[in-house]
Amino acid sequence: MSATARPPAENRRSSGVGRVLVAVYAILAIAATGRSVFQIIDRFDEAPIAFSLSALAAVVYLVATVALALGWRRVALLTICFELAGVLVIGTVSILAPGLLGLESLDPFGRQATVWSAYGAGYLLVPLVLPVLGLLWLRRRAVAEA
Repeated sequence: MSATARPPAENRRSSGVGRVLVAVYAILAIAATGRSVFQIIDRFDEAPIAFSLSALAAVVYLVATVALALGWRRVALLTICFELAGVLVIGTVSILAPGLLGLESLDPFGRQATVWSAYGAGYLLVPLVLPVLGLLWLRRRAVAEA
């Protein structure tokens, strides 16, 4: 292979920005899973809708992590778009009408907050920024591979 030739897509996916993106998704998947499991086991009756949404977020992050790591572009695109829609919708509802989610307060670090409450403020807005970065990365890879 010449010095100017690009490495195969599989090698580009497993290095650089792609590797960091997968790592951040994996960390968020672990955090969301831990939070939702604890909420569901410890106090599900307090806010069943919110805690179920936390579990859904955890599943989305797990699937996105696997899809990005294995290069399943279509699955990654679908899960990341769903994630972005989820954080925007749940974030907005949690601020404008928290009662719809069974939340008693707007505190993103509160006892009943979901991963996507207040646009992920309890996770330093990573849930809001991460899907945007994921979509940009997928787009950049698609252009590079074309």
